[in-house]
Amino acid sequence: MKLGTILVRVPRKVKKGQIFKVMSITKHPMDTGLVKNPKTGKIIPMWIINKVDIYYDKKLVTTCDYGIAVSANPFLAFYLKADKKAPLEFVMYDTHHNVYKKTVMVNVV
Repeated sequence: MKLGTILVRVPRKVKKGQIFKVMSITKHPMDTGLVKNPKTGKIIPMWIINKVDIYYDKKLVTTCDYGIAVSANPFLAFYLKADKKAPLEFVMYDTHHNVYKKTVMVNVV
């Protein structure tokens, strides 16, 4: 899996008004800036995802602020109410100014 890859799991179909679980995992090292490289003895610079914005139908539904206590390949789970068929977009920002995005469709029947 490539760095910054975001895998998102949502149900294939949900009923209108149903509350459903969203799960995601992101490929990222989440280096804290507190660990030494065992070969060189030098500190590995901090490189973490520090902000996650999640949009449903282009409306911000939640924001997460991560710190150095989040493990590598962070997992995120939350519940969302299905109002209509619309895209669910994850936008993640890291401390090296990279932006990672993933969009999945929420199919409401």
